[in-house]
Amino acid sequence: MKDFPKTVKITKIVKENYKVKTFYLDINLKAKPGQFVMAWIPGVDEKPFTLSSIAPVAITVEEKGKFTSRMFKLKEGDSVGIRGPYGNGFSAKSNACIVAGGMGIAPLMPLIERLKNPEIIFGVKSRKGLMFTEKLRNANFCTDDGCVGFKGFTSDLLEQFLKKKKYKIVYTCGPEIMIKKVFDICEKHKINCEASLERFMKCGFGVCGNCAIDDQMVCKDGPVFDSVKLRKLTELGKFARLKSGKKVPLKEYYAWRSK
Repeated sequence: MKDFPKTVKITKIVKENYKVKTFYLDINLKAKPGQFVMAWIPGVDEKPFTLSSIAPVAITVEEKGKFTSRMFKLKEGDSVGIRGPYGNGFSAKSNACIVAGGMGIAPLMPLIERLKNPEIIFGVKSRKGLMFTEKLRNANFCTDDGCVGFKGFTSDLLEQFLKKKKYKIVYTCGPEIMIKKVFDICEKHKINCEASLERFMKCGFGVCGNCAIDDQMVCKDGPVFDSVKLRKLTELGKFARLKSGKKVPLKEYYAWRSK
């Protein structure tokens, strides 16, 4: 059953940047771009990770806490527990623009590989935050300091592109403030949008309730939400829930998650 972790070996580890690694796993999954798995390290914890590659299966991890620090100590040949995949994925339609911010590029990578020449906007704070550069040679990069590509936000560059071209759909993932801006731009231009959201997940299939946003469970009803559902999410870009289930402003949630 998929609700029990399967022990799988790490076949390859790729360093993406100074604090991000991709772990390739010896497992075959029938997954869609945008779906996620729960990774388990015995005696440590279990955490959700979207798939940054489906064939072969891989998860991309940013070192920022107890679990990820332990993950970074693993080597090729070591094992982790995997269960899933879970959630809803992206629709994978043509004539698409992909807007990613920071680690939000990871769940979009399988979609990029599946689509035919999508427009890609990828934003990071500075050059050291870039990743998957070999696979994203045609991407439009954005940096806060202008050291690479466009100086400014991904949403600003999207606005510029929409003055010249009409896309059928925009796919986005990254900081929720960015996602909200991208969604609002899509609404203004009457373009469909699909966004992959992040919340604290314990179970992965809608039982614990910690990943709630309004009346939706990100793990089960998402993590990918289309425009119809996004319009109904009054908490989008405003609130999230801590491990205790307490609803807090989004900035407080991200400060907690970064500890």
